[in-house]
Amino acid sequence: MRDRIAYLLVALAVAAGAVDRADAQDKARGSRPNIILILADDLGFGDLGCYGSEILTPNLERLAKSGLRFTQFYNAGRCCPSRASLMTGLYPHQAGVGHMMKDHRLPGYRGNLGKSCVTIAQLLDSAGYQTMMCGKWHLSRHFGSEGPKHTWPLSRGFEKFYGTLHGGSYFDPPTLMRGKHFVRATDDYYYTDAISDQAGRFIEEAARSDKPFFLYVAYTAPHWPLQARP
Repeated sequence: MRDRIAYLLVALAVAAGAVDRADAQDKARGSRPNIILILADDLGFGDLGCYGSEILTPNLERLAKSGLRFTQFYNAGRCCPSRASLMTGLYPHQAGVGHMMKDHRLPGYRGNLGKSCVTIAQLLDSAGYQTMMCGKWHLSRHFGSEGPKHTWPLSRGFEKFYGTLHGGSYFDPPTLMRGKHFVRATDDYYYTDAISDQAGRFIEEAARSDKPFFLYVAYTAPHWPLQARP
């Protein structure tokens, strides 16, 4: 995935990793930016108001007006490979996720992030950042509670995780987790709202520290298929 946003964030991560860890701890948080990466699943390039859509997205449009908009976007045609590239800055085959979450026993098609690649979260963690994720991971073929956990978010640089290992229902999502433990959805649960609420709580918790933070917010919406409230 030759996604310029991915390359930009990886460049930020590499630059942050070059900072001496001890010196970085002593610097004020304002010297290094907080980073929030938001991923919408299966959202079209022109589905946002800032790119001409008739859908009202005022908050995102405000960010676009005061920030930077890209005019080209490339992805890997599928969810998992695109996510693998976004998290690592590599082509999906280099990251071990050339297709979906099935082990084809071929290099580049193992269905897990490879041990030889490094995620943005791992780089920023080594640079003294707080690292958090909420939402859909979908970079591990190990879904069961007894499966290897070395491919799960907390083993790939994230200190905190709330979300699912793959897609599914918005009302009772399978593989819903908090940290390394599986949990069940409560009554009147809606995954999109839960992701947003948890992202807000993560930011509030991170604000109590002098360390900058990296937050990855990965929605299942609007994929799987669209499951909107009435």
